[in-house]
Parts: sequence; C-alpha cells; structure tokens
Amino acid sequence: MKNSEKFKLNQAIDYSNGSVVSKTITKKNTGTITLFAFDKDQGLSEHSAPFDAMVNVIDGNAEIIIDKKPHLLQKGESIIMPANIPHALNAVEKFKMLLVMIK
Repeated sequence: MKNSEKFKLNQAIDYSNGSVVSKTITKKNTGTITLFAFDKDQGLSEHSAPFDAMVNVIDGNAEIIIDKKPHLLQKGESIIMPANIPHALNAVEKFKMLLVMIK
C-alpha cells in the first residue's frame, strides 16, 4: 500500500484456493497491520502472541477460538485476542480479515 493513497480493504487482497494469503499493510516497531484472506476450511493453528491483537472481519465468516472458547464473527464484526492467551482461527467459509497488533 502506498502512503496517502486511498484503497479498499476488501479489494486489497485476493483469495487463493486451499490457502491462507497475507499482506502486510504496515510494520513498525510499535506494531503491525496485516490483511489476511482464508479459503474455506483453512485457518491458523492455536498459538499466542505477546501483544493484544484486534481482528476485523471484512468479508465472509470466521470462527475465532480464544482460550478454547469459539466466537463466530461475520463481516463487519471485530474481536480482541488478549496477549498471551492461546487463540486459533478457522474459515467457516472464505473470509478476509484485518489484523491490528500494537506493541
């Protein structure tokens, strides 16, 4: 992405069959903003991060599991994954998300 130029989040990344695609929007010492596109039945296995991270679903539906509790999110919904708590993501259907992590 170019600074000072507008763009549409849902058009800034494409789906890829059977894959998870990511695109870094910005990466600084203070945090990152990353776009992801998940094909149906794809996901990220359980892991934790040292910082809070906010997920904003920009297309489709996702299951976000935080500390073993599932949360179903639809386009337009967001959730914060707390630091140092295990979480995972599953694509109920194809979905795109914006991940914001601030250190």
